[in-house]
Amino acid sequence: MHTDPEVFIPVSSAEQPIATEGGCVSAPGLSDLWHQHAGSVWENGRHKDNCYAFIFEICAFMRLQKIATYDDILIDRLVTHFREIGNRNSTINRKLSALYKLLKKAERTGQITRLPSYIRLRERNSRVRFLTAEEESSMFGAVAARNTHHALLCQFLVDTGARVGEALALKWNDIHNNAATFWITKSGRSRTVPLTRRAVAALKSARPYGGTGPFTSITYANFKYNWNQARKDLRFGDDPHMVPHILRHTCASRLVQAGIDLRRVQTFLGHQTIQMTLRYAHLATNDLDQCASALDAINMASAPAKPPVATRPASRAPALRTASPRAPSTHDKSKSKAQIPQP
Repeated sequence: MHTDPEVFIPVSSAEQPIATEGGCVSAPGLSDLWHQHAGSVWENGRHKDNCYAFIFEICAFMRLQKIATYDDILIDRLVTHFREIGNRNSTINRKLSALYKLLKKAERTGQITRLPSYIRLRERNSRVRFLTAEEESSMFGAVAARNTHHALLCQFLVDTGARVGEALALKWNDIHNNAATFWITKSGRSRTVPLTRRAVAALKSARPYGGTGPFTSITYANFKYNWNQARKDLRFGDDPHMVPHILRHTCASRLVQAGIDLRRVQTFLGHQTIQMTLRYAHLATNDLDQCASALDAINMASAPAKPPVATRPASRAPALRTASPRAPSTHDKSKSKAQIPQP
């Protein structure tokens, strides 16, 4: 085994990380951090489950002598590895974000003295896929054919823009005066959104299913299974964007297309930054129409009574040549006399 504390050692998935003597700890050093701090860093839910998978994917890939040897070179190698296995920048950012949260906690508790630096990778604004009215009707009908409760969840999601995890965690006590408050959110900040008539009807129809909330008896795995089966029934199987999260995209897209300004859409969806909401900005055609209308109004106010008529500059006529007066010659005089009839 390498004894150099700065050496980075990739580990195959089949190789088991081994703790060594002298304080040298292999990949379980990172797993130890998870078991010590995950409960205080992340709330229980899908996001924590995803972070768990990210952390142990990193554990399976590399092995270090000490946790303290996490450095910039290691981060660069991790990024290279993730790209080699086909991860996009957005996925890499999420994996390293989970790692950094854990390392920051370790730094605060004195387990490491320095955090490696990392510049967040630039993410492309990928195409936002949303459902048309016809696609929504078909998908909801296909889901309802398998599970009516799941179809009610679909209606609620598309009219509130809620994430699936937020809707599943919603309690009856969180619903008042036709508004729902989501406490367990990805950003960690609660938000309250007004409910459409269809969302209210979906909640009322969900009452008979029991539970502490309208959808608490639904598991994400079961909901996703029925969604995927409906997707296959409608031959959407080849569309990678046809996932439950498309309902959130659909809600955002419809708000923007209806002329709702991006700041309000950001608040409604609970986006942490406006950059996340700007993915839908190209759909705001009404805003561009308003820009053109404003310019038209300015032009009308400042325009003269009659619009100017384009005219060509008048061309100067060529000067006429005039012969200078001269004294008639003897020949002219005789000719003139011959032409004058005699009385």
